Amino acid sequence: MHDVAVVGAGAAGMMAASVAGQSGLKVVLLDHAERLAEKIRISGGGRCNFTNKGTTAANFISQNPHFCRSALAGYTAQDFIRLVDAYRILWHEKHRGQLFCDDSSESIISMLRHECDKGGVAWRMPCAVQAVSKEESIFKLDTNAGAIHAKNLVVATGGLAIPKLGATDFALKLARQFGLKVVEPRPALVPLLFDSQQWQPFSTLSGVAVQARVSTRAQAVGKSSAKPASIHFDEDLLFTHKGLSGPAILQISSYWNPGQPIVLDLAPDNEIELTLRQARQGNRQLFSSVLASVWPKRLADQWLKSTPDLPQDIEKMRLADAPNALLSHLARHIHQWTLVPSGTAGYRKAEVMRGGVDTRYLDQRSMQAKSVPGLYFVGEAVDVTGWLGGYNFQWAWSSAVACARAIKAKEGQ
Repeated sequence: MHDVAVVGAGAAGMMAASVAGQSGLKVVLLDHAERLAEKIRISGGGRCNFTNKGTTAANFISQNPHFCRSALAGYTAQDFIRLVDAYRILWHEKHRGQLFCDDSSESIISMLRHECDKGGVAWRMPCAVQAVSKEESIFKLDTNAGAIHAKNLVVATGGLAIPKLGATDFALKLARQFGLKVVEPRPALVPLLFDSQQWQPFSTLSGVAVQARVSTRAQAVGKSSAKPASIHFDEDLLFTHKGLSGPAILQISSYWNPGQPIVLDLAPDNEIELTLRQARQGNRQLFSSVLASVWPKRLADQWLKSTPDLPQDIEKMRLADAPNALLSHLARHIHQWTLVPSGTAGYRKAEVMRGGVDTRYLDQRSMQAKSVPGLYFVGEAVDVTGWLGGYNFQWAWSSAVACARAIKAKEGQ
């Protein structure tokens, strides 16, 4: 008999198991994968963007945007940094508070594994859970390695993103089995795709990156009657053969809904019309040459060929010959390029899943199911989705610690 069984040995699972184990509880940690913590291993280009120094509840999407506050306050980014520093893992800060290992993601995995070992956590890996039941106050897990019994069950199996790494819907199925509702899952932090015919003129730009402001009308979560509010991100945008990617697109994809347009400002720090008017006097340069001072030349050339309602030979036109109406029209399209994606690149390319176990059915201080004592959901399985930049890892750490501490407090009574 174990005090705690944790299913899922990823970021949230190892964190929950280690904290619970070090508090004196008897813990078993299970995972169906043969290799430990693959999502940590590949994150941040192999250097693990393990947290963000500026993490607040405002950096998360949920039908209950206040749900994550308690856990984030109870275990902060600074708390995790202290743990990293205690293991003498060197790290550096990129822009906007994003923290990465100097060396490899393996250092974070090794740290978490060592923390579990310090807590005497029993490992069962690979070990697939085939069925879960509860008899009175005890959970029974039927696995391919035999039955496991525990007073508390922590589900940390993540979401559906990156199925090749072993992502499953285990958490969602289990939540439904025990009567909890699930917010419809969908890919998030994911590239956006466009109709192949619509995108054909821009497919040749694959690999071109530009600083952009990307916006969409985001429905206020939990308020279906509320007027959608505009949300935007200023980040790099990357053209691909089938659509758009890069940090700006990944960020906005978490808010985008099918059928909605996105609006791109391809020169957010440059008033294009004013720039062109000031440069026009006596300027015998071609339009494409002028725009190439703002963008990569490939983008400048293709943009002029593909923008609606421009003269067919505009790329051969000289700036000095352009009327004001043409400059205004061009600037409007550059600052407000409106597109309707046909969809996303799916879970195969998504970094996380949006949606998950409905937070209305969980206690925000403990992550425990309100109607099922002893059943907990942490990390990505819960309807709390962070922005790009280390926020989802911080949610994994924070929700796991809140859960482990709550179990200790309950079992210590």
